[in-house]
Amino acid sequence: MTTIVIFGAGGKTGSSAVAEAASRGHHVTPLRSADADITDPQAVARAASGHDVAIAGVAPAEANPGDFFRAVADGLVTGLQRAGVSRLVWVSIASLLPDVSGVQPVDSYGFPAEYRPFSLGHRTALEAFKASGLQWTAVSPAGDFVTDASPTGGYILTEVGDLATRITHVDHARALVDLAERSGLRGQHLGVAPQSPFAAGSVAGRAGHR
Repeated sequence: MTTIVIFGAGGKTGSSAVAEAASRGHHVTPLRSADADITDPQAVARAASGHDVAIAGVAPAEANPGDFFRAVADGLVTGLQRAGVSRLVWVSIASLLPDVSGVQPVDSYGFPAEYRPFSLGHRTALEAFKASGLQWTAVSPAGDFVTDASPTGGYILTEVGDLATRITHVDHARALVDLAERSGLRGQHLGVAPQSPFAAGSVAGRAGHR
């Protein structure tokens, strides 16, 4: 059994991760924004103390995305280190996964200007994790979430994004918890794509799923 603290448990991604982890018998501490300020290292340290791994999937309500994600990264890095928690699974965004040409969508011509601040805020967080001593893995949909489809019960991991793909929150949560259970990964951003014959040919690997 693994002890997992989940920041952002009030959202669809976080709540799906809570349900998946609990279904496997892990000890889960679900935290909403009102339960712990993820931008406050002391609050993160108190919440994470005694846990093996942290999963974090958060978004700014009204704050500037750049400021928010910079503060979140500082809160997590400093707070988790104080709590002695070295493993972090971070819910990232597909616009930071390179496409088949090696270009991150956020850097491509024609990327919608209204989405750039949010994507660049996520990039700021990844840069902070890279500079830290945490054993972190970033996980995002290879494309986006779908809410009107049934879970397939499986998934494929990829290092190459495909914005046309869609994954359910439940299948994505399986990937989050699978990766939380693995202690040897560090410094990777992986996309989650549906396990099907029609999955993008860019998929780079698979993960064990339950």
